Amino acid sequence: MTQQISFIAENQRRIYAVQKSFGPTGARLLDPSRVLIGEGRLMKQSRRGPQPRAFFLFNDILVYGSIVINGRWFKRQKIIPLEDIELEDLENGFQMKHQWLVKTPRKSFYVSAASPDEKQAWMEHFEVWKARLLQTSGRSANSIFAVTWIPDQTSAICMRCSRKFTAAHRRHHCRKCGFLVCGVCSKTRAVIGHIHPTKRQRVCGQCHNGLSERDEEDGRVRGDSTGLRSDEDEQASYDEQHYEDNIEDNYSPATWADPGMESFSPYVYLKPEHVWPGL
Repeated sequence: MTQQISFIAENQRRIYAVQKSFGPTGARLLDPSRVLIGEGRLMKQSRRGPQPRAFFLFNDILVYGSIVINGRWFKRQKIIPLEDIELEDLENGFQMKHQWLVKTPRKSFYVSAASPDEKQAWMEHFEVWKARLLQTSGRSANSIFAVTWIPDQTSAICMRCSRKFTAAHRRHHCRKCGFLVCGVCSKTRAVIGHIHPTKRQRVCGQCHNGLSERDEEDGRVRGDSTGLRSDEDEQASYDEQHYEDNIEDNYSPATWADPGMESFSPYVYLKPEHVWPGL
């Protein structure tokens, strides 16, 4: 009993420290049934290349955010239920080694660890705790995931019309296929239910046509889910996900991160003797 009480207090202290590190804009993480399983830094592929992010694995959610001050202050908090995540192992890439794909309904992205051992630890612990969650909670695993966006530097031309991107002819991402497309080729919007149940997302013309045909075949044409918009409307409805990614990209590690960024502590796993009895 004493050991369990001690664990509960220590676990709550850890979770509160993570909660506090995201400041007043972060969500409340303290919960009587929540346990912090592990934490560490991973490189996350963003639109403009790999960026360091702090990740925290709990027994029911995955939390990550941008690093402002190493180990003390994080921003742009993202919280994903474990049942909504699926991991896919990958070979080493050109930009990132020891990488894997994190697939979620709203957004899928690549991450990489500092070593093969860290990668294995992250993936194994995630799978173990996701399985436990599904077994004990009665929740169901998600089976629909967002596509991964093709990084900006991959193509200098629109992947639909082949016109070159410039400062005036900007690149965008189709939320359905993940292709880099120009504004002309992505004027249309459509509801993609697993990303957002009502908000219309930017899609390229080809994907828009495919979605429209599917809706017609199913007899479920949604008049408010698609349609052309003017350039002014397009700018006014600048997608939240695109906005957040650009904000994250503007956090230059050399400017915002602690000088000890390179010595950021590796993945820390709370070993079995620290785990709450019964979990």
